[in-house]
Amino acid sequence: MTTIYGIKNCDTMKKALRWLDEHNVQYTFHDYRKDGLTKAQLETWITSLGWEALVNKRGTTWRKLDPAVQEAMNDQAAIAVLLEQPAMIKRPLLEHQDTITLGFKPEQYTAIFASA
Repeated sequence: MTTIYGIKNCDTMKKALRWLDEHNVQYTFHDYRKDGLTKAQLETWITSLGWEALVNKRGTTWRKLDPAVQEAMNDQAAIAVLLEQPAMIKRPLLEHQDTITLGFKPEQYTAIFASA
């Protein structure tokens, strides 16, 4: 099963979804904003990737956070913030088999799905 997480109107998401469609990859799209996220999902992602990789520090949502919140960020704080502000998660996030891939690069997706 392949699930891609993100926000529909994100340009990088559009590129990733287009790539999946063009390569006939069966997937489920999960919109962070509409469909929400669970604490368990975020815990799994943070355990696998680390909160620093998961959080988009270049986005406006991060920059609008209180500096004290930014400074005190850790795994548990990130879970709480990301549950409230899922748009702060880098995207796309792709779950395929037992792997989690963050971001989109055509060559990376080619490698992931080469054995499919």
